[in-house]
Amino acid sequence: MVLSEKVNQLMEWASKRSVIRMNGDKFRRFVKAPPRNYSVIVMFTALQPHRQCVVCKQADEEYQILANSWRYSSAFTNKIFFAMVDFDEGSDVFQMLNMNSAPTFINFPAKGKPKRGDTYELQVRGFAAEQLARWVADRTDVNIRVIRPPNYAGPLMLGLLLAVIGGLVYLRGSNLDFLYNKTGWAFAALCFVLAMTSGQMWNHIRGPPYAHKNPHTGQVSYIHGSSQAQFVAETHIVLLFNGGVTLGMVLLHEAATSDLDVGKRKIMCIAGIGLVVLFFSWLLSVFRSKYHGYPYSFLMS
Repeated sequence: MVLSEKVNQLMEWASKRSVIRMNGDKFRRFVKAPPRNYSVIVMFTALQPHRQCVVCKQADEEYQILANSWRYSSAFTNKIFFAMVDFDEGSDVFQMLNMNSAPTFINFPAKGKPKRGDTYELQVRGFAAEQLARWVADRTDVNIRVIRPPNYAGPLMLGLLLAVIGGLVYLRGSNLDFLYNKTGWAFAALCFVLAMTSGQMWNHIRGPPYAHKNPHTGQVSYIHGSSQAQFVAETHIVLLFNGGVTLGMVLLHEAATSDLDVGKRKIMCIAGIGLVVLFFSWLLSVFRSKYHGYPYSFLMS
């Protein structure tokens, strides 16, 4: 095919669907074979239900947002196209590229073969559309402003919370002592601190996968092996461990300052020490698994 025919065909497909689905034949003709004066971002994935790739579905949603943002922007040109190769539709492409994991994003530049930086570091950067857009801009000099569909869940939850608070104030207008409850405010502040220190904000910004399933062994990893990235499940685990240590410290404080009898205070003290020792040991083991070469451990290696 001559270049003009290839570009016209891609433009026709892109006008119907932002992400062009490709099989082995289309991939070889429009991505691998010259001539080509356009870049193609290809997502290699496995979306069929029997593949059980949860991360593939999550990454596909973000990829569609990115492609739609480009397709319907005023800057849309034929300089770059977004495509997808599903394993069940193009297994020969996976074999040709020696690819054994999904999802994988690769930029096929207009000139030459893909370099190392043309393969997106999914485990490090996550699959959020904004992160993908930064990578695309770095590899192709095409800046895409990500436009997400409106999400009303946040405003609805905020409205519900304000309604509940307003209802409580209305029903207990004559007695607002509950607003001065130190325990309630302390518990709310503690929940916020635990959520932030466990990495929830990082998840919100980077959009990492929940976990990683090894395509060869089927083993699921909940802790990322690098100190530069994390999984969503990992933040939940760290939050639980931090909560366990905090609960242990609270029990120790209560054992030292409460007016309970000595027997109950001893039980609280032993329970507090046990919680602190156990959960801190688990936290340290997670730290060691991410910072390879860290020399110290406690109870668990």
